[in-house]
Amino acid sequence: MELERLVHTYSIVARDPVTGEVGGAVQSHYFRSGTVLSGEPGVGIVASQASSDPSYGSLGLALMRSGKSPVDALRGLVAADRSESIRQVAMVDARGRVAAHTGADTIPEAGHELGDQFSVQANMMLRASVWPAMAKAFRAATGHLAERMLAALFAAEAEGGDIRGMQSAGLLLVMPPSPERPRGWNLDFRIDDSPRPLDELRRLLRVAGGYDASNRADRAFALGDVENGSREYERAAELLGDNPEMRFWHAIALLRARRIDAGLAKLREAAARDRNWIELALRLPEKIFQLDPGTKEQIRRMLTS
Repeated sequence: MELERLVHTYSIVARDPVTGEVGGAVQSHYFRSGTVLSGEPGVGIVASQASSDPSYGSLGLALMRSGKSPVDALRGLVAADRSESIRQVAMVDARGRVAAHTGADTIPEAGHELGDQFSVQANMMLRASVWPAMAKAFRAATGHLAERMLAALFAAEAEGGDIRGMQSAGLLLVMPPSPERPRGWNLDFRIDDSPRPLDELRRLLRVAGGYDASNRADRAFALGDVENGSREYERAAELLGDNPEMRFWHAIALLRARRIDAGLAKLREAAARDRNWIELALRLPEKIFQLDPGTKEQIRRMLTS
């Protein structure tokens, strides 16, 4: 077993039965608590906390990859661990099967609750009502799996959370293999040290939603659907707030679609605080972005206007 870490914390592991996505989310008064989460597309997620042994993550994933259920995998790991009484571990696999272990000597208040394709667990909490509140919030939440897991974390904090307060958080999603991504893919956010890590985690999820919207916008423009593409870019810009990136790429998409006036107007929006966005537009390779010389000349005149 590897070096132990005192990651007293609360977390959730869960699977979305519709998308097949599997995820975990965590918050603790501990530096880099996101490291307690391990995951693999098509396999599952492991959260190892309390007096944490990181090998539970790698070994748990290996056992589930070999076909073991989370219950059997965790039972075997606990049986081989002389320090199991100070461990808290939860697993969910790609089929939604879950298992959890809370050792008898984990620091109170400590416990876990299993639900339909999810598990919530906590230790060193202010009150024993923390993990039941997490389970209730997750069941009641709607939307993407990441948003539902975040709702569980906020519910834990509202119930008192870690007796020491907040410091770090993490969220890990593993997406199932698909024709576009045969190996699946991960979404991994870590807030390593912050006075308000859950707020920062929520902000990053909002930004990620903006980039998802921009991907939908690009696909729409590629199909010649300027209206839907523009709507998605506007959504992306809204989610990114003061970041002008999406306004810039919206401008380029409009210019490529020969919506010149609209594209130049959007470029002016992007360049309102920093005219380097105009310079960047002029530097884009013509072979890829296909901005004709006339359009580039109009953009060039913006630098002197």
